[in-house]
Amino acid sequence: MINKVVAGADAAVADIPDGAVLMLGGFGLCGIPENCIAALLKTGVKNLTCISNNAGVDDFGIGMLLKTRQVRKMISSYVGENQEFERQLLSGELLVDLIPQGTLAERIRAGGAGIPAFFTPAGVGTEVAEGKEVREFDGKPYLLESWLKADFSLVKAWKGDTTGNLIFKGTARNFNPMMATAGTITIAEVEELVPAGELDPNQIHTPGICVHRIFQGTHYEKRIEQRTVRSIER
Repeated sequence: MINKVVAGADAAVADIPDGAVLMLGGFGLCGIPENCIAALLKTGVKNLTCISNNAGVDDFGIGMLLKTRQVRKMISSYVGENQEFERQLLSGELLVDLIPQGTLAERIRAGGAGIPAFFTPAGVGTEVAEGKEVREFDGKPYLLESWLKADFSLVKAWKGDTTGNLIFKGTARNFNPMMATAGTITIAEVEELVPAGELDPNQIHTPGICVHRIFQGTHYEKRIEQRTVRSIER
């Protein structure tokens, strides 16, 4: 069996070069590769294209890379929680490709499956359709969308083994599994790393063949984007 374990986040991302295209898993702040992002901050790598459902918040997640001007372009869906993202977008400092969330997910899945393009009704008749082919099927217009792939996919799982098999927990099983299939090199950080053979094969969400490097992360903050509580009337 191939042992894919690396020493930690610093070793895992050390060869990511300037100008790389990255996929970063997560939904909001759930299931994001916190340790990998922190390591990228230290390397100072720049001109990154980041493919992620959202852009984190100002002081956490991808928002930290935006603050240090390490991101040249964002390909994402929901970015409403990040004021620095908004500022850079409006000032022209940041290139942005906003994509309907379902289309983003399917483009990533297509990249991992080797499907170069597909048709979807989402975005027809909007700015999303500008410059793209529209074709009619059964009397309804559909928009041609292309796959998304990355040089490196950075994903975060609950548990993994030394050969790269991954299990995601709860909402973290969002963009992570499909991104793990769409990167030339996939780096997985896990909360618990176990020897090969300890995971139930029926519970594995991402097979180790898709993962090239794995390490056990540390100090997961698991921050909540917004906490709303109801006042109790006495």
